[in-house]
Amino acid sequence: MTIDPSSIPNFGGQPEPQPTGPEGPIVPDQDLVKQLLDQMELKYVVDDEGDLAAPWEQFRTYFMFRGEEEQQIFSVRTFYDRPHGIELKAKLLEAIDDWNRRTLWPKAYTHTHDDGTVRLIGEASMLVGTGVSLEHFVSSTVSWIRASIEFDKWLIEQLGLEADIDGDTKKPDDEA
Repeated sequence: MTIDPSSIPNFGGQPEPQPTGPEGPIVPDQDLVKQLLDQMELKYVVDDEGDLAAPWEQFRTYFMFRGEEEQQIFSVRTFYDRPHGIELKAKLLEAIDDWNRRTLWPKAYTHTHDDGTVRLIGEASMLVGTGVSLEHFVSSTVSWIRASIEFDKWLIEQLGLEADIDGDTKKPDDEA
């Protein structure tokens, strides 16, 4: 099965092209995801556990299939690499609660590491073991990737991290 490049959703306000592919439901697999990432011109690697990962500068997105047969789940999980101090956890939780209320995906949550740093994870999943339409799978996966990127931009804006990103780590007190 192949993905027609015109089937990749265009979020610029233009009508979405209809994919050409198999009639009826398909059971997606890692090769289909690789094909989609190739067509989106996204670099990816296969990690030691066999999962696909697409690295960005501040995060990496994994494309994972879990479960058996009809219960198989496809998950797009993004690990945001920016460490936050434990003292910011309440502020982070407030921000991501707001995100989770306003958006469908990715659903974001925190993970506190043993060293006290807090990192964020975003995730979206769908049941694929019973089959899904190619169009639904492609448009959902593309939407989830784009939403993961948007979440990072949104969080930077919400927490005022633009200076850290630009490399300007000077604090206001340092200016004299």
